[in-house]
Amino acid sequence: MTHDIGVGLIGYGLGGRAFHAPYVRVTPGMTLRAVVSRDPAKVRVDLPGMRVVPSVDALLAESGIDLVIVSSPDDLHAEHALAALGAGKHVLIDKPFATTLADARRIAEAAEAKGRMVTAFHNRRWDADFRTLRRMIDAGTLGTIVQFESHFDRWRPIPAPLWKEARQGGSWLDLGPHLVDQALALFGRPLAITADITTLRAGAPAPDYFHALLRYEQHRAILHSSKLAAQHGLRFAVHGTQGSWIKHGLDAQEAATVAGRLPEGADWGLDPVPGLLTRGDDPSTPVPVANEPGDYRLFWQALAAALRGDGANPVPASAAVAVMEVLDAGMRSALEGREITL
Repeated sequence: MTHDIGVGLIGYGLGGRAFHAPYVRVTPGMTLRAVVSRDPAKVRVDLPGMRVVPSVDALLAESGIDLVIVSSPDDLHAEHALAALGAGKHVLIDKPFATTLADARRIAEAAEAKGRMVTAFHNRRWDADFRTLRRMIDAGTLGTIVQFESHFDRWRPIPAPLWKEARQGGSWLDLGPHLVDQALALFGRPLAITADITTLRAGAPAPDYFHALLRYEQHRAILHSSKLAAQHGLRFAVHGTQGSWIKHGLDAQEAATVAGRLPEGADWGLDPVPGLLTRGDDPSTPVPVANEPGDYRLFWQALAAALRGDGANPVPASAAVAVMEVLDAGMRSALEGREITL
């Protein structure tokens, strides 16, 4: 691919507006050419002059579209991804990759059959806190990890009348893909999962709580989310044979793009809240650990390079399917009340 990568975006909700369009705009060699939306005026507030089309079929009929970003409601991800692959496009799918494991596998198989690249937007690999944790694990700062605890809690006691609150799988298919993908990126495939997925808020139309235990041979990974956590600052608690690292706060990139800032500048993705490292040989003196900068731009730059044949897919279909396998096993575990072997 020697020309600019033409991008078509399906959907202009939070995902399209905050996680996709701004990054396409700042990625060298990428050009956003058209957006599917029922509200052209909303799109053009942010993207003056942007071509807005009313349907996926209309987008796929546009000339100059190489990559299609699927940021539609979850239950349409598979339909839209398969349509784009059928039209010969490369595809980026927002999380969840699909709402069922069978659909995730169908997408991966279709991409292979068509000779097109499909990737999943597991952007939380490029959060400041996660990049910091990977650096520490790679350096052996914590020793051998024995317990990994990852939280994504919120205080939303009253369910909002939005489709996202009623999405299939609830929080487990909304926030769970982030936490599962991070665990797999660090530790690989677990041996088994035990999950409690339920609804705690009165009137909530879908699960709003999950607590999942991933069993590995020598350690455990705990993935937790609740929308009834008034104190929801804890993000990571990681314990190893040499020490512990506790991190509060959430990566700042989403808030920045929601506020209308383009992902540019040397200060992009800086996290001012350091994690605290407690060394086993000096447990009385926790030490602040400076954060790596968060940078979702790295995903987009890697994707552009891969589409040009100059690098690897940053999140290959196999990784997206692996996440879906754990999510599927988690739902079966919660339903059956038992550990599910992977």
